[in-house]
Amino acid sequence: MTLSYVISGFAVGLLVGLTGVGGGSLMTPLLTLLFGINPAVAVGTDLAFASITKSAGTIAHRIRDNVHWDIVIRLCIGALPAAVIATLALKYFGALDKHIGQIIRYVIAFSVVLTVLAILGRGRMLAWINAHPERQLHGRKQAIATIIAGAIIGALVTISSIGAGAVGATILVLLYPNLKPSEVAGTDIAYAVPLTAIAAFGHWWLGSINWELLVTLLLGSVPGITLGSLVSRSVPEKFLRGLLAATLTGVAAKLVL
Repeated sequence: MTLSYVISGFAVGLLVGLTGVGGGSLMTPLLTLLFGINPAVAVGTDLAFASITKSAGTIAHRIRDNVHWDIVIRLCIGALPAAVIATLALKYFGALDKHIGQIIRYVIAFSVVLTVLAILGRGRMLAWINAHPERQLHGRKQAIATIIAGAIIGALVTISSIGAGAVGATILVLLYPNLKPSEVAGTDIAYAVPLTAIAAFGHWWLGSINWELLVTLLLGSVPGITLGSLVSRSVPEKFLRGLLAATLTGVAAKLVL
Protein backbone atom coordinates (compact mmCIF):
# COMPACT_ATOMS: atom_id res chain seq x y z
CA MET A 1 0.00 0.00 0.00
CA THR A 2 2.91 2.36 0.74
CA LEU A 3 4.21 1.89 -2.81
CA SER A 4 0.74 2.70 -4.16
CA TYR A 5 0.76 5.99 -2.23
CA VAL A 6 4.22 6.86 -3.58
CA ILE A 7 3.10 6.11 -7.15
CA SER A 8 -0.07 8.16 -6.64
CA GLY A 9 1.99 11.05 -5.29
CA PHE A 10 4.27 10.81 -8.30
CA ALA A 11 1.35 10.79 -10.76
CA VAL A 12 -0.33 13.81 -9.17
CA GLY A 13 3.00 15.63 -8.91
CA LEU A 14 3.67 14.93 -12.58
CA LEU A 15 0.31 16.46 -13.60
CA VAL A 16 0.87 19.48 -11.37
CA GLY A 17 4.30 20.01 -12.91
CA LEU A 18 2.88 19.68 -16.43
CA THR A 19 -0.19 21.90 -16.01
CA GLY A 20 0.43 24.02 -12.90
CA VAL A 21 -2.92 23.02 -11.42
CA GLY A 22 -4.70 19.97 -10.11
CA GLY A 23 -2.85 19.19 -6.86
CA GLY A 24 -5.67 19.17 -4.31
CA SER A 25 -8.36 18.60 -6.91
CA LEU A 26 -6.70 15.31 -7.85
CA MET A 27 -5.03 14.19 -4.63
CA THR A 28 -8.01 14.48 -2.29
CA PRO A 29 -10.50 12.63 -4.55
CA LEU A 30 -7.81 10.03 -5.31
CA LEU A 31 -7.30 9.28 -1.64
CA THR A 32 -11.05 9.16 -1.05
CA LEU A 33 -12.12 7.13 -4.08
CA LEU A 34 -9.16 4.84 -4.79
CA PHE A 35 -7.91 4.14 -1.27
CA GLY A 36 -11.15 4.58 0.67
CA ILE A 37 -9.64 7.08 3.11
CA ASN A 38 -12.06 9.07 5.26
CA PRO A 39 -12.79 12.35 3.39
CA ALA A 40 -11.77 14.51 6.35
CA VAL A 41 -8.44 12.66 6.70
CA ALA A 42 -7.85 12.96 2.94
CA VAL A 43 -8.50 16.72 3.15
CA GLY A 44 -6.34 17.24 6.24
CA THR A 45 -3.41 15.25 4.85
CA ASP A 46 -3.58 17.04 1.51
CA LEU A 47 -3.63 20.43 3.26
CA ALA A 48 -0.47 19.56 5.18
CA PHE A 49 1.03 18.35 1.90
CA ALA A 50 0.07 21.61 0.16
CA SER A 51 1.42 23.86 2.91
CA ILE A 52 4.85 22.23 2.59
CA THR A 53 5.07 22.23 -1.21
CA LYS A 54 3.65 25.74 -1.63
CA SER A 55 6.15 27.16 0.89
CA ALA A 56 8.99 26.15 -1.42
CA GLY A 57 7.14 27.67 -4.37
CA THR A 58 6.64 30.96 -2.52
CA ILE A 59 10.36 31.28 -1.82
CA ALA A 60 11.12 30.81 -5.52
CA HIS A 61 8.54 33.40 -6.59
CA ARG A 62 9.69 35.82 -3.88
CA ILE A 63 13.22 35.69 -5.27
CA ARG A 64 11.87 36.53 -8.73
CA ASP A 65 9.72 39.36 -7.27
CA ASN A 66 6.50 37.78 -8.56
CA VAL A 67 4.45 38.28 -5.38
CA HIS A 68 2.10 41.26 -4.88
CA TRP A 69 1.99 41.36 -1.10
CA ASP A 70 -0.82 43.93 -0.94
CA ILE A 71 -3.10 41.45 -2.75
CA VAL A 72 -1.86 38.61 -0.56
CA ILE A 73 -2.85 40.61 2.55
CA ARG A 74 -6.34 41.31 1.18
CA LEU A 75 -6.90 37.65 0.36
CA CYS A 76 -5.64 36.58 3.78
CA ILE A 77 -7.93 39.04 5.56
CA GLY A 78 -10.84 37.08 4.12
CA ALA A 79 -9.36 33.59 3.89
CA LEU A 80 -7.74 33.08 7.29
CA PRO A 81 -10.79 33.91 9.48
CA ALA A 82 -12.94 31.82 7.13
CA ALA A 83 -10.55 28.88 7.58
CA VAL A 84 -10.79 29.17 11.36
CA ILE A 85 -14.60 29.37 11.27
CA ALA A 86 -14.80 26.37 8.92
CA THR A 87 -12.50 24.39 11.25
CA LEU A 88 -14.68 25.20 14.25
CA ALA A 89 -17.74 24.14 12.27
CA LEU A 90 -16.10 20.81 11.43
CA LYS A 91 -15.22 20.38 15.10
CA TYR A 92 -18.79 21.12 16.19
CA PHE A 93 -20.44 18.79 13.68
CA GLY A 94 -17.72 16.10 13.85
CA ALA A 95 -15.21 16.01 10.99
CA LEU A 96 -14.81 12.23 11.19
CA ASP A 97 -18.56 11.56 11.43
CA LYS A 98 -19.84 9.37 8.59
CA HIS A 99 -22.64 11.77 7.60
CA ILE A 100 -20.33 14.78 7.72
CA GLY A 101 -17.88 12.79 5.60
CA GLN A 102 -20.55 12.46 2.93
CA ILE A 103 -21.15 16.21 3.00
CA ILE A 104 -17.39 16.76 2.65
CA ARG A 105 -17.47 14.49 -0.42
CA TYR A 106 -20.12 16.74 -1.97
CA VAL A 107 -18.09 19.86 -1.16
CA ILE A 108 -15.03 18.23 -2.73
CA ALA A 109 -17.08 17.46 -5.86
CA PHE A 110 -18.35 21.06 -6.00
CA SER A 111 -14.80 22.38 -5.64
CA VAL A 112 -13.59 20.05 -8.39
CA VAL A 113 -16.31 21.36 -10.73
CA LEU A 114 -15.24 24.94 -9.95
CA THR A 115 -11.69 23.94 -10.84
CA VAL A 116 -12.85 22.51 -14.18
CA LEU A 117 -14.75 25.71 -14.98
CA ALA A 118 -11.68 27.74 -14.05
CA ILE A 119 -9.44 25.63 -16.30
CA LEU A 120 -11.76 25.75 -19.31
CA GLY A 121 -13.18 29.26 -18.95
CA ARG A 122 -10.26 31.32 -17.70
CA GLY A 123 -9.18 32.50 -21.17
CA ARG A 124 -12.68 33.53 -22.19
CA MET A 125 -13.33 35.32 -18.92
CA LEU A 126 -10.09 37.26 -19.23
CA ALA A 127 -10.91 38.19 -22.83
CA TRP A 128 -14.32 39.48 -21.72
CA ILE A 129 -12.79 41.56 -18.93
CA ASN A 130 -10.23 43.07 -21.29
CA ALA A 131 -12.98 43.84 -23.82
CA HIS A 132 -15.05 45.62 -21.16
CA PRO A 133 -12.60 47.74 -19.13
CA GLU A 134 -15.52 49.70 -17.67
CA ARG A 135 -16.55 46.54 -15.78
CA GLN A 136 -13.20 46.20 -14.03
CA LEU A 137 -13.18 46.95 -10.32
CA HIS A 138 -10.82 49.53 -8.83
CA GLY A 139 -9.92 50.95 -5.45
CA ARG A 140 -12.20 50.15 -2.53
CA LYS A 141 -14.56 47.94 -4.56
CA GLN A 142 -11.62 45.88 -5.81
CA ALA A 143 -10.26 45.48 -2.28
CA ILE A 144 -13.65 44.41 -0.87
CA ALA A 145 -14.18 41.93 -3.71
CA THR A 146 -10.73 40.46 -3.05
CA ILE A 147 -11.47 39.99 0.66
CA ILE A 148 -14.82 38.34 -0.09
CA ALA A 149 -13.20 36.04 -2.65
CA GLY A 150 -10.56 35.14 -0.10
CA ALA A 151 -13.22 34.25 2.46
CA ILE A 152 -15.05 31.96 0.03
CA ILE A 153 -11.84 30.21 -1.00
CA GLY A 154 -10.73 29.94 2.63
CA ALA A 155 -13.88 28.04 3.57
CA LEU A 156 -13.72 25.80 0.48
CA VAL A 157 -10.05 24.97 1.02
CA THR A 158 -10.55 24.09 4.70
CA ILE A 159 -13.46 21.77 3.96
CA SER A 160 -12.26 20.25 0.68
CA SER A 161 -8.54 21.25 0.34
CA ILE A 162 -9.45 22.45 -3.17
CA GLY A 163 -9.77 26.00 -4.49
CA ALA A 164 -6.50 27.80 -3.83
CA GLY A 165 -5.00 26.71 -7.16
CA ALA A 166 -6.92 27.10 -10.41
CA VAL A 167 -9.94 28.81 -8.81
CA GLY A 168 -7.79 31.27 -6.86
CA ALA A 169 -5.66 32.06 -9.88
CA THR A 170 -8.75 32.66 -12.04
CA ILE A 171 -10.19 35.07 -9.48
CA LEU A 172 -6.90 36.96 -9.43
CA VAL A 173 -6.94 37.21 -13.22
CA LEU A 174 -10.49 38.58 -13.17
CA LEU A 175 -9.90 41.08 -10.37
CA TYR A 176 -6.38 42.09 -11.46
CA PRO A 177 -6.22 41.55 -15.25
CA ASN A 178 -3.02 43.59 -15.56
CA LEU A 179 -0.97 41.08 -13.58
CA LYS A 180 1.57 39.04 -15.52
CA PRO A 181 1.03 35.24 -15.51
CA SER A 182 4.10 34.80 -13.30
CA GLU A 183 2.71 37.39 -10.85
CA VAL A 184 -0.67 35.62 -10.76
CA ALA A 185 1.08 32.34 -9.99
CA GLY A 186 3.38 33.87 -7.37
CA THR A 187 0.62 35.79 -5.59
CA ASP A 188 -1.74 32.81 -5.67
CA ILE A 189 0.87 30.50 -4.15
CA ALA A 190 1.96 33.08 -1.54
CA TYR A 191 -1.50 33.57 0.02
CA ALA A 192 -2.16 29.83 -0.16
CA VAL A 193 0.74 29.12 2.21
CA PRO A 194 -0.76 30.68 5.39
CA LEU A 195 -4.22 29.49 4.33
CA THR A 196 -3.23 25.85 3.91
CA ALA A 197 -1.01 26.03 7.02
CA ILE A 198 -3.85 27.27 9.23
CA ALA A 199 -6.32 24.83 7.67
CA ALA A 200 -3.82 21.98 8.13
CA PHE A 201 -3.27 23.00 11.77
CA GLY A 202 -7.02 22.94 12.22
CA HIS A 203 -7.22 19.41 10.82
CA TRP A 204 -4.34 18.35 13.06
CA TRP A 205 -6.42 19.66 15.98
CA LEU A 206 -9.37 17.66 14.64
CA GLY A 207 -7.19 14.55 14.39
CA SER A 208 -7.68 14.26 10.62
CA ILE A 209 -4.07 14.15 9.34
CA ASN A 210 -2.30 10.88 8.51
CA TRP A 211 1.39 11.76 8.88
CA GLU A 212 2.71 8.47 7.50
CA LEU A 213 0.55 8.95 4.41
CA LEU A 214 1.83 12.52 4.07
CA VAL A 215 5.47 11.40 4.00
CA THR A 216 4.84 8.71 1.37
CA LEU A 217 2.95 11.16 -0.85
CA LEU A 218 5.85 13.62 -0.64
CA LEU A 219 8.31 10.87 -1.61
CA GLY A 220 6.43 10.46 -4.88
CA SER A 221 5.28 13.99 -5.58
CA VAL A 222 8.62 15.79 -5.33
CA PRO A 223 10.26 13.87 -8.22
CA GLY A 224 6.94 13.92 -10.09
CA ILE A 225 6.65 17.71 -9.95
CA THR A 226 10.29 18.06 -10.94
CA LEU A 227 9.92 15.78 -13.97
CA GLY A 228 6.65 17.39 -15.04
CA SER A 229 8.16 20.87 -14.86
CA LEU A 230 11.13 19.78 -17.00
CA VAL A 231 9.04 18.29 -19.83
CA SER A 232 6.05 20.66 -19.65
CA ARG A 233 7.14 22.75 -22.63
CA SER A 234 7.28 19.71 -24.91
CA VAL A 235 3.63 18.74 -24.33
CA PRO A 236 0.75 20.79 -25.86
CA GLU A 237 -0.88 22.88 -23.11
CA LYS A 238 -4.39 22.67 -24.60
CA PHE A 239 -4.20 18.88 -24.69
CA LEU A 240 -3.04 18.71 -21.08
CA ARG A 241 -5.69 21.10 -19.80
CA GLY A 242 -8.39 19.25 -21.74
CA LEU A 243 -7.22 15.92 -20.31
CA LEU A 244 -7.11 17.37 -16.81
CA ALA A 245 -10.58 18.90 -17.16
CA ALA A 246 -12.04 15.62 -18.43
CA THR A 247 -10.40 13.68 -15.60
CA LEU A 248 -11.68 16.09 -12.96
CA THR A 249 -15.20 16.00 -14.42
CA GLY A 250 -15.20 12.22 -14.08
CA VAL A 251 -13.88 12.51 -10.53
CA ALA A 252 -16.64 14.96 -9.55
CA ALA A 253 -19.32 12.67 -11.00
CA LYS A 254 -17.88 9.66 -9.15
CA LEU A 255 -17.83 11.58 -5.85
CA VAL A 256 -21.50 12.50 -6.17
CA LEU A 257 -22.75 9.16 -7.47
